[in-house]
Amino acid sequence: MAERPIRLLIVDDHPIVRDGIKGMFTGDPDFEVVGEAGDGAQAVELARVSNPDVVLMDLRMPRMDGVSAIKELARVGVPARVLVLTTYDTDRDVLPAIEAGATGYLLKDTGRDELVQAVRTAARGAAVLSPSVATRLLTQVRTPADTLSERELEVLRLIADGATNREAAGRLFISEATVKSHVLHIYAKLGVNDRAAAVATAFRRGLLTLGDDT
Repeated sequence: MAERPIRLLIVDDHPIVRDGIKGMFTGDPDFEVVGEAGDGAQAVELARVSNPDVVLMDLRMPRMDGVSAIKELARVGVPARVLVLTTYDTDRDVLPAIEAGATGYLLKDTGRDELVQAVRTAARGAAVLSPSVATRLLTQVRTPADTLSERELEVLRLIADGATNREAAGRLFISEATVKSHVLHIYAKLGVNDRAAAVATAFRRGLLTLGDDT
């Protein structure tokens, strides 16, 4: 008995991009496109009723972005594998998507044959990463503890302790502007956008421990 085709849900806010991706799989009996969505919220709604095996997910979209959609798919119990397909490969894009549960991460300059193979691989539950994304992740793994300077770590410990920028400045005997600069550098190096995410990421990477003195 022949295996059923791999069911695909295509998610991108640009109709012409969705059409192009759909065209790569149309006519191939091994695949069936079961739906298209223009944002993350619509993707979650469609995934719950169309039962896709693989969701090809863009990241930057209106209403609900790709990372939020990946988290929501997991929350509502949709078992589909999510393969990110985007133009962005910065730490701020890659790491949150992988941490949210994406099975793979490809860039939109990926060729048709590579994309088709990636979907097959993702459907089996195996990870798929474009070379540039794999390099970024390896760099993060290999240098988890030396991305922040000692002063940045001091600021981060105070942030974790609930200190404001002004309080941190007073305790470190530096200006509030200097603290703000350190905070921005911490955000950039950890690939986060706010204090809570910085603290959570630092604990996860071992930069902070529960025994740290503040």
